[in-house]
This record gives sequence, structure tokens and C-alpha cells, in this order.
Amino acid sequence: MINIKAMKEPPKRSMAFDEARLRQQAIGAKLRQMFDEVVNEPVPDEFLDILRKADDKTSETG
Repeated sequence: MINIKAMKEPPKRSMAFDEARLRQQAIGAKLRQMFDEVVNEPVPDEFLDILRKADDKTSETG
């Protein structure tokens, strides 16, 4: 027979589980910060020139 009372109690978390969760949250926060920094960097002029040339070739053939 199943013990109903045991099913209602949430599982106990260990300190190791809590530490791992905090570590994951810290890693996630750092990754978001790094992503935001990269997204906000200016696009190099050389890359913009390459994109413009590619657009020009596409408009000529299309």
C-alpha cells in the first residue's frame, strides 16, 4: 500500500544540490552579461564593407 503522507512531502534537497543550483545561476548570469557585451559591440567597418559588397552583387543578379 502507498503511504499518502510520504507523497505529499516535498523531497529534501541536499546542500550539494543547493550549491550546484547557485553555481548554475551564477554561470547563467555571467553568460547573459557576456552576451549583452558582445551584442552591444560595434560592427567593424571591414565587415560592413563585405556586407555592402554582397548586397550589391545580389541586387545586380536579382
